[in-house]
Amino acid sequence: MIDIMGKKWLYFLISGLIILPGLVSLLLFGVRLSIDFTGGNLLEIQNNSINSNNLDSVKKIFTDNGVEVGSVSRTSANAYIFRTKEFNNVKNEKIKKEITGKFGETKELRFETVGPTIGKELEQKAVMAVFVASLMIILYIAYSFRGIPKPYSSFKFGVCAVVALLHDVLFLVGLFSLLGHYFKVEIDALFVTALLTVIGFSVHDTIVVFDRIRENLRRMPGKSFHFVNNESIVQTIGRSLSTTLTVLFTLSALLLFGGDTICWFVVALLIGITSGTYSSIFNAAPLLVVWEEKEKK
Repeated sequence: MIDIMGKKWLYFLISGLIILPGLVSLLLFGVRLSIDFTGGNLLEIQNNSINSNNLDSVKKIFTDNGVEVGSVSRTSANAYIFRTKEFNNVKNEKIKKEITGKFGETKELRFETVGPTIGKELEQKAVMAVFVASLMIILYIAYSFRGIPKPYSSFKFGVCAVVALLHDVLFLVGLFSLLGHYFKVEIDALFVTALLTVIGFSVHDTIVVFDRIRENLRRMPGKSFHFVNNESIVQTIGRSLSTTLTVLFTLSALLLFGGDTICWFVVALLIGITSGTYSSIFNAAPLLVVWEEKEKK
């Protein structure tokens, strides 16, 4: 049988090594925030000649005029929203004139300023969402696993699940801090959506393992907690990997054919779900074993 628990400190070391560069980057550089958080402008235009093949040429018109484009999203047929750093009406008219000169008649559907107050509120809500989700997960697991055989505590299961998901959050946010510093990748509202999705997926995988541990504690009353955890992971690892690979194949197709608009959203999901599978198997249950062993000592 595979001895996963016997190598638990190696898996903890791997987790530390992949999280550390991101944490250092967060401390030194922070994250590169989009206008969803910092404020800026939304310009929605309609032009029958603009499509996904020439969007880069349109974005170049903005950058040539000193306007940084955060993201572009399609709203309807031949209509796009450009989220940019703040610029004035004079520059807006100049940009539209150049787009018209290159791509034909251009109609402005919307030109709005998103203030930093709205951005700050969104930032606070994002942090609060992660905090509330973590708290609810602890309470839910503690309640659901209340019938676990004594002397084991359902509360410990909840705490270890949240520690595992925090591993995924720190890894993902740290990695995007590095991407933001070196490749100008911005964190926007879609990233927050990806982060919450990763949290849900990570906990789902962890609960599958924990549920098998609970069943095996009843079936193997004479076995050590170390052995029961190891056996439970071995029994569920095939299911976890199969589920993850199915999701990753779908996300890979989205990354190839989904376009620039959702590119980094899909990348965040790919990285986060891979990390979530790793933490569920190699962090969550081993943490339970370490906790129990330290209490016994």
